[in-house]
Amino acid sequence: MYSRRTCGLCDEAREVIQTVRREVPFAFEERLIDGDDRLEREYGLRVPVVEVDGREEFELHVDPDHLRDLVKRGA
Repeated sequence: MYSRRTCGLCDEAREVIQTVRREVPFAFEERLIDGDDRLEREYGLRVPVVEVDGREEFELHVDPDHLRDLVKRGA
């Protein structure tokens, strides 16, 4: 997940991800874009952006059912 230090939507997305991880374990990595010029240009106002298996799947909002389906398929 690409996020910012101060981001309410990022906090919400993180909580959804953690909830789904308790049901279906999967690796999770969060990358802060703050201060990284390349990431700021790429993700800017779109955060949170969540990738699953290297593919952007969510922007701004994470749907728990869709995330659950994606990680179950990859498991």
